[in-house]
Amino acid sequence: MAEGILRHYGGDKFEVKSAGSEPSKVNETAIKVMKEIGIDISKHRSKHVKEFLGQHFHYIITVCDKANESCPIFPGPSIRLHWSFPDPPHEKEITEEVLNEFRKVRDSIHSKFKAAAIQGFPKLTSS
Repeated sequence: MAEGILRHYGGDKFEVKSAGSEPSKVNETAIKVMKEIGIDISKHRSKHVKEFLGQHFHYIITVCDKANESCPIFPGPSIRLHWSFPDPPHEKEITEEVLNEFRKVRDSIHSKFKAAAIQGFPKLTSS
Protein backbone atom coordinates (compact mmCIF):
# COMPACT_ATOMS: atom_id res chain seq x y z
CA MET A 1 0.00 0.00 0.00
CA ALA A 2 2.86 2.37 0.82
CA GLU A 3 4.42 1.87 -2.61
CA GLY A 4 1.13 2.69 -4.30
CA ILE A 5 0.63 5.84 -2.25
CA LEU A 6 4.18 7.10 -2.85
CA ARG A 7 3.89 6.40 -6.57
CA HIS A 8 0.55 8.19 -6.66
CA TYR A 9 1.73 11.38 -4.94
CA GLY A 10 5.43 11.46 -5.79
CA GLY A 11 5.88 9.45 -8.97
CA ASP A 12 7.00 12.52 -10.91
CA LYS A 13 9.43 13.56 -8.14
CA PHE A 14 11.20 10.31 -7.30
CA GLU A 15 11.46 6.63 -8.17
CA VAL A 16 9.72 4.25 -5.79
CA LYS A 17 10.74 0.65 -5.16
CA SER A 18 9.46 -1.65 -2.47
CA ALA A 19 10.39 -5.07 -1.19
CA GLY A 20 10.03 -7.30 1.81
CA SER A 21 11.80 -10.06 3.65
CA GLU A 22 9.03 -12.59 2.94
CA PRO A 23 7.41 -11.72 -0.40
CA SER A 24 4.43 -13.68 -1.64
CA LYS A 25 1.79 -11.88 -3.69
CA VAL A 26 0.02 -8.56 -3.43
CA ASN A 27 -2.83 -9.04 -0.98
CA GLU A 28 -6.27 -8.97 -2.63
CA THR A 29 -7.76 -7.04 0.28
CA ALA A 30 -5.04 -4.39 -0.04
CA ILE A 31 -5.85 -4.08 -3.75
CA LYS A 32 -9.54 -3.66 -2.91
CA VAL A 33 -9.11 -0.97 -0.24
CA MET A 34 -6.59 0.96 -2.32
CA LYS A 35 -9.06 1.05 -5.23
CA GLU A 36 -11.52 2.69 -2.82
CA ILE A 37 -9.21 5.74 -2.71
CA GLY A 38 -8.46 5.70 -6.43
CA ILE A 39 -5.06 3.99 -6.35
CA ASP A 40 -4.63 0.80 -8.40
CA ILE A 41 -1.96 -1.56 -7.07
CA SER A 42 -3.27 -4.63 -8.90
CA LYS A 43 -0.24 -4.67 -11.24
CA HIS A 44 2.30 -4.41 -8.41
CA ARG A 45 4.54 -7.38 -7.70
CA SER A 46 5.74 -8.62 -4.34
CA LYS A 47 9.56 -8.51 -4.37
CA HIS A 48 12.29 -9.76 -2.07
CA VAL A 49 14.71 -7.17 -0.69
CA LYS A 50 17.59 -9.26 -2.13
CA GLU A 51 16.59 -7.98 -5.60
CA PHE A 52 17.91 -4.56 -4.59
CA LEU A 53 21.11 -5.45 -2.74
CA GLY A 54 24.07 -3.36 -3.92
CA GLN A 55 21.86 -0.52 -5.17
CA HIS A 56 21.96 2.97 -3.68
CA PHE A 57 18.83 4.57 -2.26
CA HIS A 58 18.52 8.10 -0.89
CA TYR A 59 15.77 6.96 1.47
CA ILE A 60 15.06 3.58 2.98
CA ILE A 61 11.68 3.44 4.69
CA THR A 62 10.58 0.46 6.73
CA VAL A 63 6.90 0.13 7.62
CA CYS A 64 6.91 -2.71 10.15
CA ASP A 65 9.18 -3.63 13.04
CA LYS A 66 10.25 -6.94 11.50
CA ALA A 67 11.37 -5.17 8.31
CA ASN A 68 13.24 -2.57 10.35
CA GLU A 69 15.16 -5.30 12.18
CA SER A 70 16.03 -7.32 9.07
CA CYS A 71 16.63 -4.49 6.57
CA PRO A 72 20.08 -4.84 4.99
CA ILE A 73 22.63 -2.05 4.66
CA PHE A 74 22.65 -0.40 1.23
CA PRO A 75 25.72 1.38 -0.20
CA GLY A 76 26.12 5.14 -0.19
CA PRO A 77 24.67 7.88 1.96
CA SER A 78 21.00 7.45 2.77
CA ILE A 79 18.38 8.32 5.33
CA ARG A 80 16.62 5.45 7.05
CA LEU A 81 13.12 6.14 8.26
CA HIS A 82 11.08 3.71 10.29
CA TRP A 83 7.36 4.40 10.13
CA SER A 84 5.77 1.41 11.82
CA PHE A 85 2.21 0.46 10.93
CA PRO A 86 0.23 -2.53 12.22
CA ASP A 87 0.08 -5.55 9.95
CA PRO A 88 -3.54 -6.02 8.85
CA PRO A 89 -5.08 -9.49 9.17
CA HIS A 90 -4.23 -11.98 6.43
CA GLU A 91 -7.55 -13.80 6.39
CA LYS A 92 -8.63 -15.63 3.25
CA GLU A 93 -12.23 -14.57 3.72
CA ILE A 94 -12.74 -10.84 3.16
CA THR A 95 -15.23 -9.86 5.83
CA GLU A 96 -16.31 -6.32 6.72
CA GLU A 97 -14.13 -6.57 9.84
CA VAL A 98 -11.06 -7.47 7.77
CA LEU A 99 -11.83 -4.67 5.30
CA ASN A 100 -12.10 -2.19 8.15
CA GLU A 101 -8.74 -3.24 9.58
CA PHE A 102 -7.13 -2.81 6.14
CA ARG A 103 -8.81 0.58 5.78
CA LYS A 104 -7.39 1.74 9.13
CA VAL A 105 -3.87 0.71 8.11
CA ARG A 106 -4.33 2.17 4.61
CA ASP A 107 -5.51 5.48 6.05
CA SER A 108 -2.55 5.68 8.44
CA ILE A 109 -0.08 4.91 5.66
CA HIS A 110 -1.89 7.29 3.32
CA SER A 111 -1.70 10.17 5.78
CA LYS A 112 2.01 9.71 6.56
CA PHE A 113 3.25 8.98 3.04
CA LYS A 114 1.09 11.59 1.31
CA ALA A 115 2.48 14.26 3.62
CA ALA A 116 6.07 13.11 3.00
CA ALA A 117 5.59 12.95 -0.76
CA ILE A 118 4.03 16.41 -0.94
CA GLN A 119 5.97 18.26 1.77
CA GLY A 120 9.28 16.52 1.20
CA PHE A 121 11.49 14.11 3.07
CA PRO A 122 14.31 15.08 5.44
CA LYS A 123 17.35 16.31 3.52
CA LEU A 124 20.61 14.41 3.25
CA THR A 125 23.44 16.38 4.80
CA SER A 126 27.05 16.08 3.77
CA SER A 127 29.57 15.15 6.45
